[in-house]
Amino acid sequence: MITLINKKLISLSLTSVGLHKSPLCNSISLFFYSSSRPKKWKSKPKIAVAEYLISQHQFSPEAALKAASTVAYLKSPAESSSVISFLRESGFSKTHLENVVKRVPRILTANPDIVLKPKFKVFQDSGFSDSDIVDIVSSDPWILLRSAANQLGPALLVLKNILGSNASVLKVLKLSGGVLKYDLEKTLMSNVEVLQSYGIKSSQIIKYIFHFPRFFVHKPESIVDVIKRVDEMGFDMKSKRFLSAIRIMTSLTVETWERKVKLFKSLGLSEDDISAVFRRVPQVFGVSEKKIEEVIEVLLSTGKYDISFIVNHPELLIYSVKHRLKPRLQVMEILEKKKLLGKTPTLTTICKYSEQKFAELYVVPYTNELEGRVHGVEIKIS
Repeated sequence: MITLINKKLISLSLTSVGLHKSPLCNSISLFFYSSSRPKKWKSKPKIAVAEYLISQHQFSPEAALKAASTVAYLKSPAESSSVISFLRESGFSKTHLENVVKRVPRILTANPDIVLKPKFKVFQDSGFSDSDIVDIVSSDPWILLRSAANQLGPALLVLKNILGSNASVLKVLKLSGGVLKYDLEKTLMSNVEVLQSYGIKSSQIIKYIFHFPRFFVHKPESIVDVIKRVDEMGFDMKSKRFLSAIRIMTSLTVETWERKVKLFKSLGLSEDDISAVFRRVPQVFGVSEKKIEEVIEVLLSTGKYDISFIVNHPELLIYSVKHRLKPRLQVMEILEKKKLLGKTPTLTTICKYSEQKFAELYVVPYTNELEGRVHGVEIKIS
């Protein structure tokens, strides 16, 4: 009897404190046990970049695979299509598009309104035409990922101030659009001022900006250090070759420079000889060690030239062995042996001639004598 009363009391107690299943418990139970449980949310399938570019935009397999090596899949093909559509509408041809996407595959994931359009507006506001912008971007597509306000705008302003016109700025950017990635006020502008302080004329500096724009984005302190090193080698600062010497030395690491010096010494040049070569033709130090060895070997093998001749005429080290030195030496040797030349010109003069000029002077008049005797070269006459 007591047991029955206890069971009733326990039952009433549970009911009063709400320990029966709550609505939440019921819903959890339904979630796990109901036959009509909700389906799991599925993410959108990723699209293979190579397949997308080839099938949707007719990219070449080579360009598509190159892009896919960096960005393999796309989460939003629609966004990528909007990027390509914007570039097409901006004047980019299929070749231009492939070039941009190959070099900067990340551009496919960009939002045109946020990433691309502000950059194009900066160029347009600076007075560049659509075709100009295509040329600039094609030169270095990475500039599309730079800040329009903090990098591209200020860089264009510096270039315009130094070069004077959009036509001049375009000439530089078509050669190296990558200079827009730098703070040109701290690099290019400062380096121009440094060079001017050493007496280099503005006209020469401008000429170098057109041909070697990347030289001017070095840190100004490194340019100053190189100027001191060039000066220590006895270089005349008033020489037109002074700026060339600075550029060449700036492009070489200390290790590369020392390797070149070691090579020249192994070939029989003294320290003074090496300095003399650098003062006469600084560009020689931009030539590969292999080529320098080949040229010296060819010249010494003739028996006509020695190290002192090479030191006095270092420009010969720049010419191609296969396409200029060897064939022209062969031609002159044949003509000399047949005593067909009244006066033999110097080797430096012979090598300076263009292909057409050399052919007119020493090949065409002696076609029969030279036929089949000059090997491994085709001298074009046009």
